[in-house]
Amino acid sequence: MELNDANLQTLTEFLRKTLDPDPAVRRPAEKFLETVEGNQNYPLLLLTLLEKSQDTVIRVCAAVTFKNYIKRNWRIIEDEPNKISDADRTAIKANIVNLMLSSPEQIQKQLSDAISIIGREDFPQKWPDLLTEMVTRFRSGDFHIINGVLRTAHSLFKRYRHEFKSNELWTEIKLVLDTFALPLTELFKATIELCQTHSNDVNALKVLFSSLTLISKLFYSLNFQDLPEFFEDNMETWMTNFHGLLTLDNKLLQTDDEEETGLLELLKSQICDNAALYAQKYDEEFQPYLPRFVTAIWNLLVSTGQGVKYDLLVSNAIQFLASVCERPHYKHLFEDQNTLTSICEKVIVPNMEFRSADEEAFEDNSEEYIRRDLEGSDIDTRRRAACDLVRGLCKFFEGPVTSIFSGYVNSMLAEYAKNPRENWKHKDAAIYLVTSLASKAQTQKHGITQANELVNLTEFFVNHILPDLKSPNVNEFPVLKADAIKYVMIFRSQLPKELLLQAVPLLITHLQAESTVEHTYAAHALERLFTMRGPNNATLITAAEMAPFTEQLLTNLFKALALPGSAENEYIMKAIMRSFSLLQEAIVPYVPSLIGQLTLKLLQVSKNPSKPHFNHYLFESLCLSVRITCKANPTTVSSFEEALFPVFTEILQNDVQEFLPYVFQVMSLLLEIHSNSIPASYMALFPHLLQPVLWERTGNIPPLVRLLQAYLEKGGASIAASAADKIPGLLGVFQKLIASKANDHQGFYLLNSIIEHMPPESITQYRKQIFILLFQRLQSSKTTKFIKSFLVFVNLYCVKYGAIALQEIFDSIQPKMFGMVLEKIIIPEVQKVSGAVEKKICAVGITKILSECPAMMDTEYTKLWTPLLQALIGLFELPEDDSIPDDEHFIDIEDTPGYQTAFSQLAFAGKKEHDPIGDAVGNPKILLAQSLHKLSTACPGRVPSMLSTSLNAEALRFLQGYLQAASVQLL
Repeated sequence: MELNDANLQTLTEFLRKTLDPDPAVRRPAEKFLETVEGNQNYPLLLLTLLEKSQDTVIRVCAAVTFKNYIKRNWRIIEDEPNKISDADRTAIKANIVNLMLSSPEQIQKQLSDAISIIGREDFPQKWPDLLTEMVTRFRSGDFHIINGVLRTAHSLFKRYRHEFKSNELWTEIKLVLDTFALPLTELFKATIELCQTHSNDVNALKVLFSSLTLISKLFYSLNFQDLPEFFEDNMETWMTNFHGLLTLDNKLLQTDDEEETGLLELLKSQICDNAALYAQKYDEEFQPYLPRFVTAIWNLLVSTGQGVKYDLLVSNAIQFLASVCERPHYKHLFEDQNTLTSICEKVIVPNMEFRSADEEAFEDNSEEYIRRDLEGSDIDTRRRAACDLVRGLCKFFEGPVTSIFSGYVNSMLAEYAKNPRENWKHKDAAIYLVTSLASKAQTQKHGITQANELVNLTEFFVNHILPDLKSPNVNEFPVLKADAIKYVMIFRSQLPKELLLQAVPLLITHLQAESTVEHTYAAHALERLFTMRGPNNATLITAAEMAPFTEQLLTNLFKALALPGSAENEYIMKAIMRSFSLLQEAIVPYVPSLIGQLTLKLLQVSKNPSKPHFNHYLFESLCLSVRITCKANPTTVSSFEEALFPVFTEILQNDVQEFLPYVFQVMSLLLEIHSNSIPASYMALFPHLLQPVLWERTGNIPPLVRLLQAYLEKGGASIAASAADKIPGLLGVFQKLIASKANDHQGFYLLNSIIEHMPPESITQYRKQIFILLFQRLQSSKTTKFIKSFLVFVNLYCVKYGAIALQEIFDSIQPKMFGMVLEKIIIPEVQKVSGAVEKKICAVGITKILSECPAMMDTEYTKLWTPLLQALIGLFELPEDDSIPDDEHFIDIEDTPGYQTAFSQLAFAGKKEHDPIGDAVGNPKILLAQSLHKLSTACPGRVPSMLSTSLNAEALRFLQGYLQAASVQLL
């Protein structure tokens, strides 16, 4: 694509169409952009548009498209084509920083993100001048440019907060510090001076304070891994100024908005984070500054209002206190009973209150409320921070803190009892206080695992939680009902089983509540209870115990999906999946009606898949209903196919990328249930599965390979008879997979199925070419994973076609090739094979080479006979060799570039391990003994003399054992 006006015009038109709400206009435009994005100059056309177009909408659209293009394609993946030409890469890096700094803020943000994506791959090695180019802009004095640099630096350095320590990382951080730390410190000081100069100019202050916030964030990232020498030497400058900013109050920066966090609050909350980082990690160096930060942050907390806009600041300030109070050598700051009482009274209790803003979120923004409250992404909420502070204080002062709060809890419950309708928030706060006091350690799987002995959880449950769960009106006091359900969920490992069983029918009733939070919590609580394990690792609650409630449970769960706001509620869907899994054959009578509801739901969500977890559990539930029903009666598989195939066809025709890997897995499951034949409906689809476009997407590969394996297993012969023209396509897929280090094992899965299930004559003409491809790959890049797969394949070939055929095909490619493969690959590497079935295949294959291949007995290959036998005995008796060469450690980990549907394995579509040898060989050691006996009968005296001259003594001892066990001897 050339950089000319015609192409710019075309691109503008297609970008405009991608914003069209009508899918008939939008989809083709998106497809068009997808097809041209591989062309050279495409990214430069986008950059030209975002710089020069007269239409702001097109400029922003070009910026977003460019960022997503970089996200998808910049990373160079081994074995895959480079999607952006070198010329384009160089041109992008040469222009993007200038462009970003001169663009309006909306576009600047997109380009800043793109720079950080490129930087993650190319900085510092392939983009050494990025930092110097950015740092020189600090001198411009233009804060639009400076903030652009700071924002980019922030997205570039943010990863230092969660990267694992490594020499590479240290080298990079050192380079960054050498270039960046001093200019950043100078900029920090200059910006603070400018704030004083312009203290009455609100517009200047807004820009300067957003700079200070970004500088503070950069300080956090650069100090996270370790305390850099530069910052230690300049601690006085940073900490004194941080402290000054914490105590600063400028009326001009206060906002009228009750919801949105102001600039001053954002800056102060980041400074609280920075102080907490130093207090936790560098306490010795920070010691001199700590008391004044504790005082400043305490005063902040006592003087800051309850408004939503202060939430981030208050929660970060409380988190600072929490991180300080659990460090042994700051303990003395909190020892005084008055200090503890004051913290409880002035900080903890007020921040545990359920505010009107929380009530609004509960009713009108339930999804966000649930995310914050259930999933722990409420890190920024006051309640969570107050809860952490309680936990921190309990570390050293459990007794006094518990007794202070017990008083509060009792008085709150008394207030509630006086007038429940008016004072229900008092009970809510009391439950929250008890929860935060009682929970010491928590895991996602078990809820609270360690509790405070001073709190009687069972008594509190019976007196205060159960009455709310039992109340006949599920829609009254929804917040308290949600609290009660959450209490069951959190303390499920602490409460006795009989109370949990008492709670189950009550929770089932709460699935009908109108409140989204309430019925979601009920579904989540049931799902968590159903996963609990009792003695013998069986589920704590059994299907038999659920029998009286089964119908009600299934009815209410499916009805809950019809409640407003819960059409795609992932918690309900997960509870459906878990119920199926727990109840097993008890669901069979209900499946005919439920499968209709599930397929209808699938059809609806496939129009616009937006909730990945919901969709995953929906497919899991489909798999479970198929599995459980067909286990009881395999012939019902056809009724599932009738229900599911129309929806699957629509998903395949519309190319709903997110769903394809799931559809292939469910189809595999259905096809594997059939007895040995392929129904016509599947055969019609077979050619489509070989289309190259499907194999381009990494997420499709594992499920597609499995589906093709199912086709081969159920109808290798009918494919050979009626679709022989498709065999080259099938081998083409194998060839593509084998070329990739990430997917070569999938190629071998497919190849092994072809060898095992296709009639031999149907692939005779292709066999030699298959081996040649494998040798080419062995020469170009020989990895441990490839060798292991190669060994299994060679031995499976030997088991299937015989040792003579194996030797002949090797030697037909190149004379004496068979001996080279034995000597260089099979003998030295067979110890690396892992997995019981894989080892069995290799053992039977090698046994056949030893005993059924004449060339091994009377040609130059004979010298390899004993080493091969010794390698086989090693495979039986020695531990597996799991060493991996240093340069290969990360080969299996394929980091899929953004926007590609990663492969999501369905747990309940799991495939049983298949043993191609089956019962024909029970014990390979006995088979070896019997085969050697047979061989020695054919040529008496040869085998014992070969053994006595060159097999080592230990191996000989093991072999003697096999011969005894098989009751045979060598002649």
